[in-house]
Amino acid sequence: MENQKIEHWNNTPVNRPENKKIVAGVLAILLGYLGIHKFILGYTQEGIIQLIISIVTCGLGGVIGLIEGIIYLTKTDEEFYQTYQVGKRGWF
Repeated sequence: MENQKIEHWNNTPVNRPENKKIVAGVLAILLGYLGIHKFILGYTQEGIIQLIISIVTCGLGGVIGLIEGIIYLTKTDEEFYQTYQVGKRGWF
């Protein structure tokens, strides 16, 4: 079961899965060539593709991870949540 945070908006409790922005962003920058950040966000197919790209290009696929990590960390928490956790946007 995923970690749940309870948010209070207009005095009505709302359950929402924990935002994985910081973890995904840091892992994308440090281990982006392995696609670990994709697996953390639940994008298994994209993670495998990222790993294959890195193997075929001898690690140059890590540039994609670096760019994605910067994008993840520069978005607000709400933008990140809506784009990558609710909207399931797999790339950039």
